[in-house]
Amino acid sequence: MTTARGFAAFPPQRAGARFATSWWGRAWIQAMEDTSLDHGLLRKGRAYAKHGRLGPITVSPGRIAAVAESEYDVVVRVEQLTDAAWERFLDQVAAKSGHIAALLDRDMPHDLVEAAEDAAVPLLPAVGDLEPECSCPDWGHPCKHAAALCYQVSWLLDADPFVLLLMRGRGERDLIGALQEREAPVQEPSGVPAARAYGAGVPPLPEPPPYDVAYTPPALEPAPGVDVAALRVLAASAAGRARELLRRGRLPELSEYQDRVRLAAQHDLDLGLGAAVQAWRYGGADGLDVLDGTWTPPRRELARAQALLESGWEGERPPQVEAWRNRWTIGPVQLRYGRDGRWYPFTRREDEWWPAGPPERDPSVLLG
Repeated sequence: MTTARGFAAFPPQRAGARFATSWWGRAWIQAMEDTSLDHGLLRKGRAYAKHGRLGPITVSPGRIAAVAESEYDVVVRVEQLTDAAWERFLDQVAAKSGHIAALLDRDMPHDLVEAAEDAAVPLLPAVGDLEPECSCPDWGHPCKHAAALCYQVSWLLDADPFVLLLMRGRGERDLIGALQEREAPVQEPSGVPAARAYGAGVPPLPEPPPYDVAYTPPALEPAPGVDVAALRVLAASAAGRARELLRRGRLPELSEYQDRVRLAAQHDLDLGLGAAVQAWRYGGADGLDVLDGTWTPPRRELARAQALLESGWEGERPPQVEAWRNRWTIGPVQLRYGRDGRWYPFTRREDEWWPAGPPERDPSVLLG
């Protein structure tokens, strides 16, 4: 039986603390921010969340709740999945042994979420899926208290994706129990039912491999026509890619140029790709795309960014922006909007714009 989970109130965070480092946590925040009708309230909500101005958080099927400022009851509702949708989701979990192992390791595989969406099971919320309520007099949608609650919940999601499943209607025990009741398909009568395997008194699956074991380069002897140093780099790269594939379940497809930049960035190779290497270190393939190309974002996204930029200068005159496509030049800084929905900072280095730091969804953060 699914029950609520309670989480202690978050204390004030250190300066520079970020929300949501996991991809599913960022998707949660984006759904809330894209629904917002007041970017000033979002800014206040971020400040409330970081200053620890909410009480303990309760997560239960279909809702998250907390008390703000010791007097306001704040709730955000999420639609629960139907029983039929849960059955389709369990089909996707059971289709690949690595899925349940990843969830138990507190990871949410991309391919599991994509397969669920293909089966008409929306795990991650989209625009309009989050319904905030608050007893405060503010008419914002969401108000600063509901926004703060969503921002803090992104930290809970980072730590445990089962929090998302609980909001959708079922928690970790429900999921494991449902999988235990299923029998694995067998080719011969000697097969072992899944329920017996899961209930054997041992973990349902072996522990995932130790991804963070230090890489040991192979012992390579010099030979005519063999570049031993290059082979060592390629071996280290292959090991790193394999580790990432195990961790994420898939790898992005890279062009020859992108892969060359990746190798230079990850293995400190001098291939004459200075700015490209810096862009990769800050943003991977997305950062490289922002460095090398331009595109015209939808007006709605640019208007949202403009509102965020102006809200970050409340009480002061916002800086003058020279805008061209996805590039905004603001004095000595240029902000470039990526196709991943984040702003990348650049600064002048002689006659070139160079990547100057990691990206942010809120452009005003990069000017603070």
